[in-house]
Amino acid sequence: MMDRSTRTRLAMLTGAALLLVFMAGCQLGPKYQAPPPPAVTAANYKESVGNPQDASAWKPANPADAMLRGNWWEVYHEPELNALEDQLNIDNQNIKIFFENYMAAEAVVAQARTQFWPTITTTDTWNRSLTSANQHVSSTTNTGTTSSLWTLPVNVSWTPDFWGKIRNQVLGATASAQLSAANLEVEKLLEQSQLAQYYFEIRGEDSLQKILNDTVTTDQQSLDYAQAQYDSGIGTYLAVAQARTTLETARAQATSVGLLRNQYEHAMAMLLGKVATDFSIPVRPMTYTPPPIPTGIPSQLLERRPDVAAAERKLASDNATIGIGYGAFFPNITLSASGSLQSALGSKLFSLPSRTWAIGPSVAETIFNAGLYRAELHQYTAVYNSDLASYRESVLTAFQQVEDYLSNTRVYSSEIQHQQEAVKAAQEYLNIANDRYITGVDTYLNVMLAQNSLLSAQSALNAQQISEMVASVQLVQALGGGWNSSELPTPAQIKAKPAPGTYARQQ
Repeated sequence: MMDRSTRTRLAMLTGAALLLVFMAGCQLGPKYQAPPPPAVTAANYKESVGNPQDASAWKPANPADAMLRGNWWEVYHEPELNALEDQLNIDNQNIKIFFENYMAAEAVVAQARTQFWPTITTTDTWNRSLTSANQHVSSTTNTGTTSSLWTLPVNVSWTPDFWGKIRNQVLGATASAQLSAANLEVEKLLEQSQLAQYYFEIRGEDSLQKILNDTVTTDQQSLDYAQAQYDSGIGTYLAVAQARTTLETARAQATSVGLLRNQYEHAMAMLLGKVATDFSIPVRPMTYTPPPIPTGIPSQLLERRPDVAAAERKLASDNATIGIGYGAFFPNITLSASGSLQSALGSKLFSLPSRTWAIGPSVAETIFNAGLYRAELHQYTAVYNSDLASYRESVLTAFQQVEDYLSNTRVYSSEIQHQQEAVKAAQEYLNIANDRYITGVDTYLNVMLAQNSLLSAQSALNAQQISEMVASVQLVQALGGGWNSSELPTPAQIKAKPAPGTYARQQ
């Protein structure tokens, strides 16, 4: 049977263990709750309905249709664009920067988690020394002697997470890693969208080049006719001068098209991680009509926008920082233990008499710091409130952008239809003016005006078609591309060890 003193010590140890377990379960600070999304009552986006009187204008896909997922650019059914986008996802340098930022954020989580465990250190030493023979010592002290000392120490130090400081650090680092992952998706979507816009801009410039080249050919024929009329004494030199002016103006415009196309091509090379000198896109005049884009319903938007997810994860990280601020008011308790083997002879180092040990806790508490911790807590709370306003602003911006680009795409579609009629009318006007000039009814001035009118109408139509395609890409970007918040890495995925070679592959 145990004596009274043994039972007393056992009861004290049990009570201390229970106290440690209780305190280890404490986690100070507010419990995080994601901010509620805005109450969206509308079943559809306002601009998706459009003008009921314009039934032929562009319309998005039915909200019940499958949402865009993954490679959103494939909705345009353009193989060349698909190949460029695949290349961008591998070679774009900005995407690599954000990927490495995410890798660094994962490493920070691993660093924070190491604080849950004790720190074990050792400093093995061997020392041989000679004492001075001239030391003023007692007669019993040996002087002028040589000695050796072998030391094999082990030090263990552990700061239990009594107040949840380490847990809040891990929670904050995990939320920051998820924020970094969301920022990576924001950057990928931005780069992919820019590439698609540049691609359609280039194709539009190629179409404009063809329009101007055809115009130059037609104007050259008009000049040849006017010159022949003048040489035969039928026409006037005024008509020749007017025809030459029209021709050279068209040639100047045809030449300037290449300037903008080259800039878009150089920008695409940058996105693809290529030297602009070695990159080119073949000329291929094309006009496109944007496909119906599945927009879903407004209540789904926040789940699809990586920037909104990033803003929400920033709030989670801020909330964890507030918890760390609360924990600063409480003492740090460190449990330490050390042991070593010491011997003058290496052969006796591992014998029982060579052992030494020490054990004991330490408590560190700030008695006075002039309200530093309270001021820091106020700072953390203000940062949280500021980021909360930023989150709400990002939500409002998301809805604004979707409505903007829905409106832009629909309006451009209506403009194109009217502009196509204007091109037909301008072509008819030119045909009539040519006939009246050839028959001698009118002067060449009317032909020149009709030529300029047709070129202006064709150029405007081409510009509107480019704008419509660019607006459709911007709409996809505003909808979040093919991303969904369920794709954010979970805390379990973040703390998992990376696959072998992950970092080496990125190098």
